[in-house]
Amino acid sequence: MITATSSGEPTTALPGEGHGTPGRRTPGGFAGAVACEWTKLWSVRAAFLCLAAGLAVTAVFTFYYASIARINDHAVQPVGNAAAASVVVTQFTVVVLATVAVTSEYATGTMRSSLLWMPRRHRVPAAKALVAGTVAFLAGAVFAVVGTVVAWTAFDGRASFDAATTVGQVLAIAVYQALVAVLTVGVAFAARHPAGALSILVALLWALPSVLLGLGGEALAAVNDALPYGAGDHFVRVGGASPYSSASAVLIVAGWAAAAHATGLYVLRRRDA
Repeated sequence: MITATSSGEPTTALPGEGHGTPGRRTPGGFAGAVACEWTKLWSVRAAFLCLAAGLAVTAVFTFYYASIARINDHAVQPVGNAAAASVVVTQFTVVVLATVAVTSEYATGTMRSSLLWMPRRHRVPAAKALVAGTVAFLAGAVFAVVGTVVAWTAFDGRASFDAATTVGQVLAIAVYQALVAVLTVGVAFAARHPAGALSILVALLWALPSVLLGLGGEALAAVNDALPYGAGDHFVRVGGASPYSSASAVLIVAGWAAAAHATGLYVLRRRDA
């Protein structure tokens, strides 16, 4: 049942509530929007499939990465670098999850209902970004832990382990994945179509960095370092040369996420549902 708060914002009463139980209802405002987005995210199989795919890809990639390092007798490196390297692939499981959370509502027309329930436009993308970012943070941490365990076995002595460094890399990977989810939500609101959103994100997070690094040169490398994945790679890896600090790296990724979120909100306000 839909009721209204004292401020005029709608709120949804839980089954069996509202009649005879005054004051008991699901939260309205932004808290209600977050609760609604959380429920919608887990009501479709896409979320579970994306997370399962992320785990599988992490295990395969880190095993391969560590095995190649062992076979080719690479220098000893922190074991967490295997999980950090796998981010180039696993980030797209987060991208798909966050994209579906937005574009599925445009495809089915339920975005109109979401905007009717939450007329303050900025709260809808903010709630989706918060939910997608939270899930991506937790998923990124799990991916990193699983990848580190698999890699440690496959390295077979060609990796070093330091608890503080490993935990730091796990958290860094989780933070990066969360920022990628926020970035994706913004792009998805701007594109409104899964193909368009995924095309933009694949180009930004993989194709463009690959081309820039493939062509080589200091100028192109500097451009790559300013892109979200280029900065993110410096943030999650340990031991490599970096043109800036880890704090600067995560701020670059956060800046891209904020810009995408602002763009998505602008399009939402201009074109609505």
